[in-house]
Amino acid sequence: MQTIYTDFLVVGAGLAGERSAVEAAEAGFSAICLSLVPARRSHSSAAQGGMQASLGNSVMGEGDCPDVHFADTVKGSDWGCDQEVARLFADAAPIEMRRLAHWGVPWNRVVPGKSIYYKGGKQFEKVEAQEKEGLIMARSFGGTAKWRTCYTSDGTGHAVMCTMDNRCAEKGVEVHDKTEAIGLIQDGETCYGVVARCLRTGELRVYLSKATMIASGGFGRIYPNTTNAVICDGGAHTLCVGTGVVPMGNMEAVQFHPTGIVPTDILVTEGCRGDGGTLLDVDEKRFMDIYEPEKAELASRDVVSRWMTHHMREGHGVKSPYGEHLWLDIRHLGAEHITGKLREVYEICTSFLGVDPIHQLIPVRPTQHYSMGGVRTNKDGAAYGLKGLFAAGEAACWDMHGFNRLGGNSLAETVVAGGIIGRKVAEYLAGCETEFKTALINDEVRKQQTRIDDLISGANGSENVYKVRAAMQDALHKGANIFRTQDGLEKCVASLQETLIRAKKVGLRSNGKGVNPELAAALKLEGQVRMALMVAYGALMRTESRGSHNREDFPARNDRDWLTRTLAYWKKPDDTLPTLEYEPATSVVEIPPGDRGYGKSEIISADDKKE
Repeated sequence: MQTIYTDFLVVGAGLAGERSAVEAAEAGFSAICLSLVPARRSHSSAAQGGMQASLGNSVMGEGDCPDVHFADTVKGSDWGCDQEVARLFADAAPIEMRRLAHWGVPWNRVVPGKSIYYKGGKQFEKVEAQEKEGLIMARSFGGTAKWRTCYTSDGTGHAVMCTMDNRCAEKGVEVHDKTEAIGLIQDGETCYGVVARCLRTGELRVYLSKATMIASGGFGRIYPNTTNAVICDGGAHTLCVGTGVVPMGNMEAVQFHPTGIVPTDILVTEGCRGDGGTLLDVDEKRFMDIYEPEKAELASRDVVSRWMTHHMREGHGVKSPYGEHLWLDIRHLGAEHITGKLREVYEICTSFLGVDPIHQLIPVRPTQHYSMGGVRTNKDGAAYGLKGLFAAGEAACWDMHGFNRLGGNSLAETVVAGGIIGRKVAEYLAGCETEFKTALINDEVRKQQTRIDDLISGANGSENVYKVRAAMQDALHKGANIFRTQDGLEKCVASLQETLIRAKKVGLRSNGKGVNPELAAALKLEGQVRMALMVAYGALMRTESRGSHNREDFPARNDRDWLTRTLAYWKKPDDTLPTLEYEPATSVVEIPPGDRGYGKSEIISADDKKE
């Protein structure tokens, strides 16, 4: 069996992972990124709309600064974020965007003179200053006071990912693709690397490192309908859950994006609405301006998704063989804009729907999109519970998003957090000496090989992995969706507990050899069900509505009792529920809790006395 050593091991080769690896490499350390797919096929490449940074170059961004960006982020989080981390992010984002430009990202640039733009379907005129010609341009996104989303048409993730991968090659960072980490090598105190499985041959490998990072993206595939790629299944999260000592933070905070296309659930960017697109109902009438007169379609994602769902509940949805939906209208933006600044949206609609968005409406509905929860870390990106373990990007609960993230903030977070945390990893490596214990390594290899052998032989049972996974997804869809209730969540938790029992009894139909999707799915299934229980049980216990977590039976945001972050542990393998603990949402308060300015909700103040 092959054993590979590196100073810094990153599980994931998307933007957060590669950005961190670049920092370590520039500090003189060796770095390897493990990836399920070639790096440029990482899910970061699918991000369309842009990255938020307060450059203030456009006339519509005048007066923007990190303070305004910080305030938007805190409000967007519904006061659930770590304000110290949000401040680090807002201050560093403009620097990072300019650094990316220096590395080769072809940002859209300011063109001076008169031009038109749309808001709420209406046409307006703006004049860009001559002295700003050629500076990085920005577009409007939901929940922001200024235009600050830097973009490359609607292929921002792809452009930045290619640039970052080039930088990794330049700095000697290795990417081992078609490789999946299936077990952490750890002794309950320190992480020493991973046991990984080659997806080409099925062979196991050991990767040893002084520092290990989880940067594997989100886990949207535990839901049945999601904009996430098939690789975003939480596999790397399950490694941490299985330690019993590393907590997941805010797992109940799951974001639903307003515009997943029907029926495929592929995302069309918020840039459609930022550039002036509107949402229409079955009568082809706007409705968001009724619910949110000021922000309308550009309220935060949690708010827009709820109003869309509410509007369909009121009987205004469009009936289809694939369920109800609403319409996204970008026809008025014109062919030049759609095939230029929204060209990926044009290609998605024509290729996957047979719809021409220049002349036709796009069928959309809210779809699971992003996980604010993840591996809980401190502001330096160090995971709770294990020395030498770090996390960054969507995989982490670094916690600048709280209970709802603003569009454009997560793609920016990948590179901003990647840079900040990468530098902290380099500092850690500079002062770190590690002894690798062969007995510990061999035990983990034997454990993982036994898991594989038992699945192949059906030693624990003959449950079908795909049927069990479907049961998990169905439970979450019914009980832990956009709107949540006590009854629905209790049923969801009970169903997931039964599914967990079934997950322990999975046996393969295939022989498990070589390239084997069934084995790959089976290896992570039990951990996925545990994560689903962290989502549902955390949501059941949180008796308030905050950001994306909306309890119809507890509609108020309760700052008196719930200005906290959930920590979910799976402390013993035989537990049927996660252990929940809580910590303050933030230790630094620059902006005290208040009204977001959108989203109608009651607020129980932290100053209110308990009855």
